[in-house]
Amino acid sequence: MKILVINAGSSSIKYQLFEMSDRSVLAAGLVERIGEALGHLKHKTPKHPDIEQEAPIPDHQEGLNRVVQLLLDPETGVITSPDEITAVGHRVVHGGEKFSAPTVINTEVLEVIDALSALAPLHNPANLTGIQVAMKLFPHATQVAIFDTAFHQTMPAHAYRYAIPNELYEQNHVRVYGFHGTSHLYVSKAAAAHLGKPLTATNLITAHLGNGASITAVSQGRSVDTSMGFSPLPGLIMGTRSGDVDPAVIFHLANVQGMSIAEIDKLLNKQSGLLGLCGDNDLRDIERRVDEGDAAATLAFEMYAYRIRKYVGAYTAALGQVDALVFTAGVGENSPAIREAVCTGLDALGYALDLEKNAAGKTGSVTEIQAAESRAKILVISTNEELEIALQTEAVLNGD
Repeated sequence: MKILVINAGSSSIKYQLFEMSDRSVLAAGLVERIGEALGHLKHKTPKHPDIEQEAPIPDHQEGLNRVVQLLLDPETGVITSPDEITAVGHRVVHGGEKFSAPTVINTEVLEVIDALSALAPLHNPANLTGIQVAMKLFPHATQVAIFDTAFHQTMPAHAYRYAIPNELYEQNHVRVYGFHGTSHLYVSKAAAAHLGKPLTATNLITAHLGNGASITAVSQGRSVDTSMGFSPLPGLIMGTRSGDVDPAVIFHLANVQGMSIAEIDKLLNKQSGLLGLCGDNDLRDIERRVDEGDAAATLAFEMYAYRIRKYVGAYTAALGQVDALVFTAGVGENSPAIREAVCTGLDALGYALDLEKNAAGKTGSVTEIQAAESRAKILVISTNEELEIALQTEAVLNGD
């Protein structure tokens, strides 16, 4: 069975084609700069890892057309007909309260995804476009939506509700939704398997740390709290997002500084976080500057780690007992310095880091970096959201 995974953004399409019998990747790539004067496509297969194209790509239809042409190419292709693809799994950012599981796409589902664009105006419209184009190009494939918010639909009301008037929830659905759910679920399953426990008997804190970052409390395999909220803005400090901030700051910016809502939105989402603190949003550059003694970078690094450490403490209290603290995504997997800074001082809560193991970095898909006396495991796990989407799509086809 071949499953194509598509993650359509506003000006990009990320994709992978899986052979599900052995979970191998037959092809993968990225279409960028859709709608700009010159688009860019990177495509690779095991035998042809460096295929690149530059040409005008006016819309997602043309972008996916080019992907299909590469998949079918007589010399470098990996399929002979679009009908070889059994299903297409689509990443959809927002499923609201409607979707808590992977869902076969039909007319009604398309309408709901469109309606939920009010909650995710930057993402759901692009996801919807990708679905509509894929339905034309792969008419015989089952189209399945995998929602970033679905994993967090198990949160109890005391975790997902805000202390604002009830009608704002009941009529306008203002609540915590959470994001990065596909990644949190994937590493939760990997952690449980590594620990030799059923997922339904495993308590975890999973930290997805990248340019976007979130942390989730997982009780018996179910998300019970998460740092992102109504939008991906709150919680941890991120590359360009502020994370948690006093709402009164917004009133001050509007009433005293004279900023418009649009300007404040841009400020908090695109000009804040690590970028706002020190001028860099890539943690690799920040760590280099820290080593050079840069004060602004050092403060940004310390704030970033401190915010994560506070959430680890809070979620340890919420769970009561934790089997493992999991670090994943670009920063979580590749920054020993951040992992050390986060875990420093958490010994009393049961998290004791082995500095040598941590410094050595990843040694496989799951790496233990805790000291012998640590009550909880500390794991570094490579996330694979595309594979998780493919696995969930396969489960839908199998009726699971």
